[in-house]
Amino acid sequence: MPAFKLRAILFDIGNVLVRVDIARATAGLAADTTLSPQEIWTALQHDPRWRDWQEGRISPREWHSHVTLRLGGKLHFEEFCAAWNRALSPEPVLADDLLAELSRRHYRLCVLSNTDPIHVAHMESNFSFLRHFPHRVYSCTARVSKPDPAIYKEGLGKCGIAAKEALYVDDIPAYVEAAQGLGMDGIVFSSAEQFQAALRARGVVPTIP
Repeated sequence: MPAFKLRAILFDIGNVLVRVDIARATAGLAADTTLSPQEIWTALQHDPRWRDWQEGRISPREWHSHVTLRLGGKLHFEEFCAAWNRALSPEPVLADDLLAELSRRHYRLCVLSNTDPIHVAHMESNFSFLRHFPHRVYSCTARVSKPDPAIYKEGLGKCGIAAKEALYVDDIPAYVEAAQGLGMDGIVFSSAEQFQAALRARGVVPTIP
């Protein structure tokens, strides 16, 4: 339990705020290729330009051209984007009332996510919970990704706080450990119920149904 006044909570997005189902996206991308959805995902994970894509060094249209050429796909750009965004479930993980309550209690809320421009545009247009987050750090605009300390420092800077005043929440333990290495408190997220229990243990917020 932190021995300092908590002023900000920084959240990962994928599987913390938004459910991610990679299979939904890869099924769409595989539809016009000879590859299986799993082969598509393996190829993407090992793509030499994946980090450039996540860190904003190539544009959405360049990524579309690169991926379709590499995988033998024929999807037009708009179809590609639609398939890509199917990975993001429209149903939020955390209750809107919980985020509203955290904001009402004057915690500075920030999203800190490894993500790409196609997903960012989709989320900004379709996910209303982002209104609770005045501070947003995306790897594709920060030009750096987790677990690099620089992206966490950008989040802290946007919130205007010291590391010891921040709580970082992510479903990937290594990314939480990186935040803790900078002096932040950290929660490895597994469920909404577990997260609320962790908040209560810190005296942050009561249970929200």
